[in-house]
Amino acid sequence: MIRNDASTPQVSKRREERPPTSQWAALGWITLAELLAMSVWFSTSAINGVLERQWHLSGTSVTWLTSSVQLGFVVGALTSATLGLADRLRPRWLMGWGAFGAALTTAALIGLHGGWAPFLLRALTGTCLAAVYPVAVQWITRWFPRQRGLAVGILIGGLTLGSALPHLLVGLPLLEHWQGVLAGSAGLAVVSWALVLWVVPEHPGPFHPPTFRWDRVGAVLRDRPTMWANLGYWGHMWELYAMWAWLSAFLLASWASYWQGSVLVSIASGASFAAIGIAGFAGALAGGWAADRWGRTRATIVAMGVSGAMALVIGLTYQGAPWLTLFVAVIWGFSVIADSAQFSAAVTELAPPNLQGSALTLQMAVGFFDYDWVYRSGRSTSARARMEPRTDGLGHRACRRGIGDDALAQVPGVLKTGEWPTLTIQADRGRKACCKVPT
Repeated sequence: MIRNDASTPQVSKRREERPPTSQWAALGWITLAELLAMSVWFSTSAINGVLERQWHLSGTSVTWLTSSVQLGFVVGALTSATLGLADRLRPRWLMGWGAFGAALTTAALIGLHGGWAPFLLRALTGTCLAAVYPVAVQWITRWFPRQRGLAVGILIGGLTLGSALPHLLVGLPLLEHWQGVLAGSAGLAVVSWALVLWVVPEHPGPFHPPTFRWDRVGAVLRDRPTMWANLGYWGHMWELYAMWAWLSAFLLASWASYWQGSVLVSIASGASFAAIGIAGFAGALAGGWAADRWGRTRATIVAMGVSGAMALVIGLTYQGAPWLTLFVAVIWGFSVIADSAQFSAAVTELAPPNLQGSALTLQMAVGFFDYDWVYRSGRSTSARARMEPRTDGLGHRACRRGIGDDALAQVPGVLKTGEWPTLTIQADRGRKACCKVPT
């Protein structure tokens, strides 16, 4: 009798710590909803060439058309962080109506014929998506007090797969019907809205919105462990989007002596999708599993060490055997995303509970500002790389320098802002979740 009484509190405690049985269903639905909503961002990347002809845009204008989404996301995320929207509003409503707003602004592009309106609408799309991506990450972490690294890794893996999809669609006749592509992506965002509002299971825990305060961003900036994790994420984003922006152009220039024309484009595009999308999805899952098992610090250090090495090595394979270049690219794509979700998971564990949403949105605002800068610089060099077969080698040198020298410059930044700060998190605060190995 005494034995039963003594064991009862321990059994009850284990039951309280056990995540709800519907957590994996929630993860699946939220990941699907996020991927569908973010399709309004991904799909336009595949039709930029068609829009350039239809709307009579210059190369610079096409670059700014894509940058408008990214800059809108940055503005939306900073606004959300300042007002504490992700902490003060229920994630179901914020994410759902963010997806619906992105659908409306995308559908509105169909009737346009150029001018300044597309840039404004794309910026508004990015602003709406700032209520989707960071909120999805925060929502998942509420469902997963344990196995959080794997859960966020699955979410980021889905986003990675969607980001790489335009590489697979290059050259398809379907993309010439750009109105249908935009209508389809807007429709997918509406499906996301419906899934979030009516299908995702309700989290059983309480929701206690914090009181409003103007200095939320300042409070995050003053929270040292959270900022170490943020600095690691921002260094990671620089390398990640440098790889994503440069890889396709690098493969085109490197393999120009093996294939030509549409065959070259198809092979390089397929290889880019394999390295960025398929390998990236696997890397996100593996990184999450490893972080939950051995700790986020160790997982991120290993991932960054491998990806930094691949950034250096791939330049040496230039114009070499295609299988070797592809092999290095796949390892790079696997490792470069493996630590991404862990920086976000670390922020949810290190930031004070009433600042988690603001900390995540601030993290992603600065991270996607990195993305915008790298994208615009990579876009110009990508154009030069495509011209390379018809020039005296300028494209070769531009592409090799971009993938090699810039990658080399990123390695000290990755080490400085990624690995060493995470090592200090455990000593800096009693909250050791980032470095803790779950049992």
